[in-house]
Amino acid sequence: MKRLPAFAAAACFAIAPMASANELALAYFMGPNHPMNAAVFTPFAERLAEVSGGELTVRQFPGGALNSVPPQQYSILLDGVTDIAFHLPGYTAQIFPVTTSITTPGICTDAVNCTEALWRAYDVIEAEFDAQILALWANDAPAMFTTDTPVRTLEDMAGLVVTVTTAQDIPFIEALGASAVSQPVSVINQNLTNGVVDAVSVDPSAALSFRLHEPASYLTVGYPSGGNAFVLLMNRGIYDGLTDQERAWVDEASGQWLSMQGAEAYRAVAQRGIEVSRENGVEIIELTDEERARWAEAMAPATDAWLESAVGQGLSGTDVRALMTGE
Repeated sequence: MKRLPAFAAAACFAIAPMASANELALAYFMGPNHPMNAAVFTPFAERLAEVSGGELTVRQFPGGALNSVPPQQYSILLDGVTDIAFHLPGYTAQIFPVTTSITTPGICTDAVNCTEALWRAYDVIEAEFDAQILALWANDAPAMFTTDTPVRTLEDMAGLVVTVTTAQDIPFIEALGASAVSQPVSVINQNLTNGVVDAVSVDPSAALSFRLHEPASYLTVGYPSGGNAFVLLMNRGIYDGLTDQERAWVDEASGQWLSMQGAEAYRAVAQRGIEVSRENGVEIIELTDEERARWAEAMAPATDAWLESAVGQGLSGTDVRALMTGE
């Protein structure tokens, strides 16, 4: 149970030899230099090796080695292609309606605040996953990268085609007068460069991870929204098949401390993303308090509709917001 699954081994035969009996395969679609490797994946692997005295180790498969289609990360975990997988619940928001509620305007602000909100609702979030959650964290609230249109006011959003990274954001962006489409982050640079979309609404760290400062001319920050959720998951069958001691090692190497490392890293790289964009000639536009209030007012009908909706597990949007905010 602790060996790289046979299907995974076949899929990466030309990439790497079979893992040893005590190795866990960890798959993610970003490159090994992505900030989440240094903040979450490697610390988990190092801590697990340390607490287990080397009896349980982790082998990373970055860059889509086991799966090149980011929205399928959860599926490959359930199918046993990998033991551990990094996933963005927003790609499959219909499966994780409580988890993806974190993006709703008014729940949280930055990566750390949003991660704390997720952990307040951990019990109901955990019930959405048919897997063991090793880490649960969020990034900063999104900013708007645009090429030709500087977005300074609510009126500037009219008619824009905007990429969002979770379907949960679509009604809020469309309430501003734009059209919204959910796309994987792996295509956002290409689509903004080629004019497939007019804007990308994403955490400012994308300037570093996906070089959005290259096609963008403008970056608008400060509009109402929340961060996106991220999870590091372990196949339930693999986790349950571990001995009590091995599960204790995995639990010690994961959890809230690991999640907060991811949050703190995202908060730092979001600020760095803004700085790098400015250094490369991107105009940084910060909405005024008055303009931000106008955006919030325009989003209010979509927010109210969500609050009154049935989110899942017998909870309304109002219930979920109360859990996440602690109010």
